[in-house]
Amino acid sequence: MPDFLSIQDHSEAEVKALLELALELKQAHFSGGNEPILKDKILGMIFQKPSLRTRVSFEVGMRHLGGQAIYLSPYDIGLGHRESVSDVARVLSGYVDGIMARVFAQVHLDQLAQYSSVPIINGLSDSNHPCQALADMLTIMERRTNLEGLKLAFVGDGNNVANSLMHICALLGLTFAIAAPKGFELDRQVVSRGRELADKYGGDILETRDPVEAVSEADVVYTDVWTSMGQDAEEELRKKVFPPYQINEDLLTKAKPDVLVMHDLPAHRGEEITDAVADGPNSVIFPQAHNRLHAQKAVLAQLLTS
Repeated sequence: MPDFLSIQDHSEAEVKALLELALELKQAHFSGGNEPILKDKILGMIFQKPSLRTRVSFEVGMRHLGGQAIYLSPYDIGLGHRESVSDVARVLSGYVDGIMARVFAQVHLDQLAQYSSVPIINGLSDSNHPCQALADMLTIMERRTNLEGLKLAFVGDGNNVANSLMHICALLGLTFAIAAPKGFELDRQVVSRGRELADKYGGDILETRDPVEAVSEADVVYTDVWTSMGQDAEEELRKKVFPPYQINEDLLTKAKPDVLVMHDLPAHRGEEITDAVADGPNSVIFPQAHNRLHAQKAVLAQLLTS
């Protein structure tokens, strides 16, 4: 596994191995601390977008494992503008042992991977959020004895988070159901790849415009903001289209009684999710956020020690 760019690039065995490693690292952390397996290793972190969870979890993760992380803001690099992606990749490869990038365009990650001689980790792009999906599955694993056969319902925009969730569900034998309004569905090529993975590994994919159909008998209900960073011009339109897709107490009654409620944060409370649900007894939103740390430590350990 030379890079971690997209869930769809990996096999069931690779993803399961990362999840098991994440569990081991989490347990070790709370039982006295992680071994410094990344001693003297340095992670360069490229940010085109602001971040709370991504920056802090990667920095803390490197410290837990004995390494260090360097934050590079949009003003430090100007990726693809002040300096070409290929030049940035080749320069940083001589300084650090790995690169995590949180970018607007997936193509920039692909170019970093093409020209870098050190591993590249996708901290978020316009088409994928694999670290988030890994943390999500870790959170579900801790609360359910078996992932296979579970139903995860995503209600909202067919965005980067939904893409990665669909692929990891397909790989691990879950049913991924998405309810999205017309014009905001998943990309057809992304769905096609998801169906290939589902056919191979036993998952299933359901697409609908009806939130009730998606959420019906779901084990997990997941949502995300209606307007992501970089979509500001569409904000008013989205606020008119998405209200029927709000996760609220009424919609949640259609799911299983012990349903897990998830959100990748930041949340726009009162829009895609109500306070009553976000802070309710079924919510695992904050354990989910905390698991970004341990899931990403597994990725770091896998990539930077090989």
